[in-house]
Amino acid sequence: MRSLGREFRWLWTAYAVSTFGTRLAFDAFPLIAIFVLHAEPVEVSVLAAAGLAAGAVIAVPLGPWVEFRRKRPVMVAMDLIRFVAMMSVPTAFALGWLTFAQLLVVSVIVAASDIAFRAASGACLKALVRPEDLLVANGRFESTTWTATVLGPPLGGAAIGLFGPMATVVANAVSYLLSAVGIRAIGGNEPRPVRTGAPRLRAADLLEGWRHILTHATLRPLFFNALLVNGLIMATSPLLVSLMLGPLGFAPWQYGLAFAAPCVGGLIGSRLAHRLVARFGQHKVMLTAGTLRACWLLGLAFIHPGITGLALVIVIELGLITCMGVFNPVLATARLEQTATDRVARTLAAWTVTSNATIAAMTALWGLLASITTPRTAIAAAGLLILATPLLLPRHPPKQTPDPILQADTLGSQEPVTPKP
Repeated sequence: MRSLGREFRWLWTAYAVSTFGTRLAFDAFPLIAIFVLHAEPVEVSVLAAAGLAAGAVIAVPLGPWVEFRRKRPVMVAMDLIRFVAMMSVPTAFALGWLTFAQLLVVSVIVAASDIAFRAASGACLKALVRPEDLLVANGRFESTTWTATVLGPPLGGAAIGLFGPMATVVANAVSYLLSAVGIRAIGGNEPRPVRTGAPRLRAADLLEGWRHILTHATLRPLFFNALLVNGLIMATSPLLVSLMLGPLGFAPWQYGLAFAAPCVGGLIGSRLAHRLVARFGQHKVMLTAGTLRACWLLGLAFIHPGITGLALVIVIELGLITCMGVFNPVLATARLEQTATDRVARTLAAWTVTSNATIAAMTALWGLLASITTPRTAIAAAGLLILATPLLLPRHPPKQTPDPILQADTLGSQEPVTPKP
């Protein structure tokens, strides 16, 4: 395995710990809302959607705020905020004070902190890793995500069964604390970003991330493609749950197996991404994988009871997740390559804010569609719409433009040339 340096190893370790903690606590809040607070289904839906939507709104000014600060202290601060917020839930539960409103507030705080952390971590990664190693680094993050997705929910379910619904919340909170320790261990002196122009936050700073995305010939189509694909996939997830565990009569363990086993495809795809790009080029891999990942969702509208229906779900999810495992790190790398260092945080924040808001809106919209028609019809509609998303992928390879910040650093680090007599 290629070494990317001690600093990257600590960043990767911090990411792995917090990601495993998050996957371990998968669906912990809905379970607490249902089994501890006896919430109604509509309240559980509000908890899922409102946390994403409100967190996205709060995070809008965080992008420019992060941009002009040292990234590692921001990441540590966001980890500590998430630790305190998550730990407030088991503490309130132990004291008998836990309410649905507290779960909602904690969801919003964690969602907003997630966005700020991602914005800072993307800028941190670009500063720590050489440009030619960005895809390898993003591939390792992607493989870690899918590994945690395979292992986390089953282990979390077992922990809940043994110790109750608060066990995974505590584990998730501790993972944020350990992540902060890992980021602090990166060490070194991180230079403070130099701000040009007005010394205070302006309205233009709030919109700079979106302006960069929407005026960039490569990022703009990738942005809209990612919004629609992720939104449609996430919008069908709760519908598939209700369909499989309801009319189709699958057992909960079968549902868990149907979505845990195919995550191995994400691990395989993320490990192949670097080799495929080295052989075929970034643009061709992104176009091919981006097109193939749109071909699977429609198949979920045809699932049926029994072992063959379960096998069909596993095959469809395996194909979808494998394509995503290839596409995601290539997209993340292209996004960093096409964004100057002095606007990475704002761009990533704008991207994540819009993605979270889109997922929340489309989840609500598809829930309404399913109530008017049927879950199967709503899934089929999403499957048909997603077939058109490859049209949004860039048709031509991106132009490689030098990063002015990195270029200035390179020039500044060169030895002075002594003229010959």
